[in-house]
Amino acid sequence: MSPQLRTHSMTSGLPSTKISTLIGDFPHTRAFRSGVLQSPSVALDIAPFPVAFPAFSRAVAMEFDVSELSLVTFLQARAAGRKLSLLPAVTMSRFQHPYLVFDSAKGAMTPKDLEGARVAVRLFTSTTASWLRGILVNEYDVDVTKIRWLAHQEPNVPEWTDPPNVTRVPKMDLSEMLFSGEVDAIVVTPVPTDPRIQPVIPDPVAAMRSWQARNNAIQINHMMVVKDDFAESNPAAVREVWRMLKESKRMANEPAEKAAFTPYGIEANRHNIDVLINYMVTTGMIPRRFAVDDLFNDVTRTLA
Repeated sequence: MSPQLRTHSMTSGLPSTKISTLIGDFPHTRAFRSGVLQSPSVALDIAPFPVAFPAFSRAVAMEFDVSELSLVTFLQARAAGRKLSLLPAVTMSRFQHPYLVFDSAKGAMTPKDLEGARVAVRLFTSTTASWLRGILVNEYDVDVTKIRWLAHQEPNVPEWTDPPNVTRVPKMDLSEMLFSGEVDAIVVTPVPTDPRIQPVIPDPVAAMRSWQARNNAIQINHMMVVKDDFAESNPAAVREVWRMLKESKRMANEPAEKAAFTPYGIEANRHNIDVLINYMVTTGMIPRRFAVDDLFNDVTRTLA
């Protein structure tokens, strides 16, 4: 049986709490995910997804006790009434500026040119696309309601309804649509190496450094979440998962500049989360502003 499917525990003759778990394979999660880390009290039943996002809709459907989840999807799920709460562990973050691109062979494009343009993306509510819309509004004064979005993936939260400027299309090759002229820009990760493809945000590395300096934040993609009923009935198990996540991160021994993109702890993430909440409210992605403390439950709020 592969490591992804194996249940990891050391019971020492005592029953252990089985925890259905979705988590991607990153350096800082590898010891947790692979079974290198063992626990006398919990057995991790790891879902077979080395990359977690294909199973995010299943996490929203409450299939996993503990799961990695897009922070945008989590906020929309909470708005829709899902009884999920954050664990204060970031699994993935990055600056999104380079991932909005155009075909330079067809002429120049600036952020403001996106108004009235057609932009294709895998999922309209993806964290990358959601961050980019916030950046376009707040940094470049773009009216994102005037962008004509094309997306092929169903939203992870069934209650979400795409706004009128989004068209659902069959599964597509984003680069092919861009080069054929079917769309004017795409949101894509990773960015194809074709020299015709250029970023809409000029000098994206300088732009993201400027954004970080002014906002004193990182752009979180994914965090860990836990079902509220599981946390309520198994608080010790949740605390043990937290211990194991922290130990896995410690064992990865990543350079400080890389480890800074996966901060653990509520205070370490409070401002990062709040910046995304502000962007999502501004762009109509959630119906109300959440207080960061309200995104944790009585168990996860005490984790440090």
